[in-house]
Amino acid sequence: MAKTTDITTFFLETRTHTKEICNPLEIEDYVVQPIVDVSPPKWHLGHTTWFFEEFILKNHIKDYTVFDPDYSFVFNSYYESMGKRVVRADRGNLSRPSVNKIYEYREFVTSQMEALLNNQPSKEILQLTEIGIHHEKQHQELLLTDIKFILGNNPLLPIYETSFKEHPIEGQEQQWISIAEGVYEIGHSDNSFCYDNELGRHKVYLHPYSISNKLVTNKEYLEFINDDGYNKFQFWHSEGWDWINSNPINAPMYWHQIDGKWHHYTLGGIKELQLDLPVTHISYFEAFAFAQWKGCRLPTEFEWEIAATNFNWGTRWEWTESAYLPYPNYKKAAGALGEYNGKFMVNQKVLRGSSVATSVNHARISYRNFFQTKLRWQYTGVRLAQ
Repeated sequence: MAKTTDITTFFLETRTHTKEICNPLEIEDYVVQPIVDVSPPKWHLGHTTWFFEEFILKNHIKDYTVFDPDYSFVFNSYYESMGKRVVRADRGNLSRPSVNKIYEYREFVTSQMEALLNNQPSKEILQLTEIGIHHEKQHQELLLTDIKFILGNNPLLPIYETSFKEHPIEGQEQQWISIAEGVYEIGHSDNSFCYDNELGRHKVYLHPYSISNKLVTNKEYLEFINDDGYNKFQFWHSEGWDWINSNPINAPMYWHQIDGKWHHYTLGGIKELQLDLPVTHISYFEAFAFAQWKGCRLPTEFEWEIAATNFNWGTRWEWTESAYLPYPNYKKAAGALGEYNGKFMVNQKVLRGSSVATSVNHARISYRNFFQTKLRWQYTGVRLAQ
């Protein structure tokens, strides 16, 4: 656990960064919710604030008065034990509270938290604050990717801002890293922050395997498209085949053909597709099908973790072949915080690494991200194994 002064600084930096992500937005951008998986920016601002008020301020400040009693209903996400909440699909209908009112709410809670942290906080308060900080960092990434989806589905394909390094190139030659068979230890291993789903460090047996030192590029993925990969059922799971034919899906999200050339929408606007960039915004279904077409496979999350020190990672969340399941002896935390990870351990695939949208001081090798197999609005990519 970090010192109180460090936690306070970390807290304030985190709160400031969330606002910075929203700086390029117009006021109208804050309310839009194109699909159920994408939340309006104003909701993220409110929800990350509610987390500190609900889990810390209400329980640790005597006679604390909430900023607005309706906000617990408005900004609760999925915590059943915390009472009723707005249906997720209806977050875009919240024209009120206004954006300005939510920013007032943020300032109020931030100042209350800062005062609490400067008044000899207990170990419990410090631990909860650290969880709240990393919870907000998760939402910073969601906020940025939700903004991209909102603007990327605007018919004008507007620019968010131009300085963000969204698509770094991997310049190294593609090579296969060989990992010997053996018994390896998996899971978080020190006293630094982690989520409960990373705990339960344990041994796994791995057969010998090889893993690529480089992510799959747009060029490689375009070869799959040009070989009619989206129309060859033998590469797809049955559910994936139904999904691409029902929607229909024939390229990664944000790819557009303009005048016979492939382009993609970026935070800097629409641009011609650069072939040497790592492919991104693809589902697990697409990652699996590409690997099948290539005569390879996706690594398991255990294979990824053991090999990760041998390659650069952190620009794309990398789909793995592992179902999102609890580690041995996993126990959910008591109370509402026990709803944070455990109840989602069904029908999801694990992603490893981090992405260009992941906030500073929030990435680690043991991190276990997880999403449903069809989702692709995050910066998801592919690393092959064999």
